[in-house]
Amino acid sequence: MTQGDDADEQLLVGRIVSGQKELFGYLVSRHEQAVFSMGMGFFRNRDDASDFTQDVFLKVYQNLPRFEGRSRFSTWLYKIAYNTAVNGINRRKEYLSLAEEEREAQGETPESALIRKAARESVLEALKDLPERYRICVDLFFFYDRSYQEIEGITGFPVNTIKSHVFRAKKLLREKLKEIGNIEGKG
Repeated sequence: MTQGDDADEQLLVGRIVSGQKELFGYLVSRHEQAVFSMGMGFFRNRDDASDFTQDVFLKVYQNLPRFEGRSRFSTWLYKIAYNTAVNGINRRKEYLSLAEEEREAQGETPESALIRKAARESVLEALKDLPERYRICVDLFFFYDRSYQEIEGITGFPVNTIKSHVFRAKKLLREKLKEIGNIEGKG
């Protein structure tokens, strides 16, 4: 998203708060897929992810007058989404990484699809062993392209803690993937 998009969204928020409620649909259409993907990452179920998405946008709509524009609108929205998901997960006591969501590749040869699937399974196996706080930071950083500062705004973790979590997660993933490779190589 560009700085122009950020300014457009701030204007849009102002117009919605001023009474042009029908414009809220534009914000939803811009961010719905990203929020749904976050829901899939947390809940691994399309129905729960859809419910989560609706819940998030209801909260955003209700709290729109509180958006002060000190951060990007998307950062503010992701913070609401993150908190909503964490509250839902705390009830379930589980967190599944966004990376676990199956992504369909178009135009792939059967061989490249098989290689991609094997690589994906290895990464997913390694991700399962990461502590939850590491997986959340990795998801937001790598899969949602959020900066450390945005992740801080979303999770409340200090920037240095986020950097440390991402660094440690990458180290653990590297070690786990080497271990998985050695096990498969011996078969």
